[in-house]
Order: sequence, then C-alpha cells, then structure tokens
Amino acid sequence: MECKTLHFSRHAFERIFQRGIDPTTVARIVAEAEVIIEYPDDKPFPSALLLGFFGKQAIHAVVARSEEGDCHLVTIYWPDSAIWDETFKRRRT
Repeated sequence: MECKTLHFSRHAFERIFQRGIDPTTVARIVAEAEVIIEYPDDKPFPSALLLGFFGKQAIHAVVARSEEGDCHLVTIYWPDSAIWDETFKRRRT
C-alpha cells in the first residue's frame, strides 16, 4: 500500500513489540503487502486488510488510509491457519 506517511496506533505499537517486529520492517511489509480485503466504509478512514510476509511467516496488517495518502496501522498479527486458508487470503468456511 502506498503511504505518504505511516502512523502507528497505540494498539499497533503494542502488537509490534509483542511480536518482536521492528517498526522499519512493518513499514516494508505495509509497502509491499497485497490488499486482500477492503473496508471502504470504515471510519474515520477507509481501511484494508493486507497480507505480507515476515521472512517466510505470513502476516496480516490492517491499515487505514486518508484521502491525503497518510496511512494508519491499526493492528498487525499472525493469521491463524485454522481460520484462514493455506494462502492466508480467504477465511475458511
């Protein structure tokens, strides 16, 4: 996702440090990640669920983006294979 600037919510910072991910790595993940679900009606900005990788480990990030191009990391987590398919792009039914 293209971001003019990347801001981290308090929750996102807690998750980054809890999971041992460097904030610089998070910025790279967000920049290179694939948008897998869009949430255009989210407030205060539309957001998206992104699929990126930390080494070989799949990682999901929820990022909201303003009209001006500022991005706000809402959260970041390891997707659970019991919930997500093998591509980590679709929820299991």
